[in-house]
Amino acid sequence: MDTKILQDIGLSEGETKVYLALLRLDSTTTGPIAAESGVSASKVYKILDRLHKKGLVGHIIQGKIKYFKAMPPSSIIDYMNETERKLEEKKQEVTKMLPSFEKLISKTQGTEATVYYGFRAVQNLFRNLREELKSGEEYFTMGAKYQEDIPGLREFFYNHHMQRAKKKIFLNMLANADARGNMEKTTLQNADVRYLPQYLMTDMQILFFKETTYIILWKTEPIAFLIKSKEIVSSFRKYFEAFWKIAKK
Repeated sequence: MDTKILQDIGLSEGETKVYLALLRLDSTTTGPIAAESGVSASKVYKILDRLHKKGLVGHIIQGKIKYFKAMPPSSIIDYMNETERKLEEKKQEVTKMLPSFEKLISKTQGTEATVYYGFRAVQNLFRNLREELKSGEEYFTMGAKYQEDIPGLREFFYNHHMQRAKKKIFLNMLANADARGNMEKTTLQNADVRYLPQYLMTDMQILFFKETTYIILWKTEPIAFLIKSKEIVSSFRKYFEAFWKIAKK
């Protein structure tokens, strides 16, 4: 049975393994789940919590012990329908944002703007960043975090920062507060990372260097805006410097 389809619809590899293990085990505790799924016990609780939020796992408490049980396979369709509904809502939000971006762009001469859809397209933007920047140059990013329901996102950033650091491209990062202690280790190489307070956290990442700005909405199906404009980079740099003063290491 090809289970990759579950990752294609938004489950991570770990979530897929744990859900299928629960289907085989029925109601059980975390120990058997870890053994059956091959996922480390330290990660099982977090994965079960994410599956619970997706409506794919339930639990009961018997004698102060929590037992987990997979929801029926038909719940996968419910999850897909809910994911589609949320994606449509985000699409409507982005559609509302477009006039604001276009208005901003229209104020500058020679500005180029492009919209990219999907994880692979956004990956290519980061590859272009590594190719464009030379050793010793730097870039800036705000609102960095991991969107756990995007399969392969952590692995991608691990490899991106490994290649970035190897090329000696310096990173100035303002990460969301909930990313503290949760960073891939390569992120901290050749980098200065500070954390935004809770009230400034966002799902939107802004990244800029030279004349280029990326505005990325990290969702199951990411959306990114690429803007070529010195003026816009300058504007975001001012925001960055203001936030940098109140961020914590």
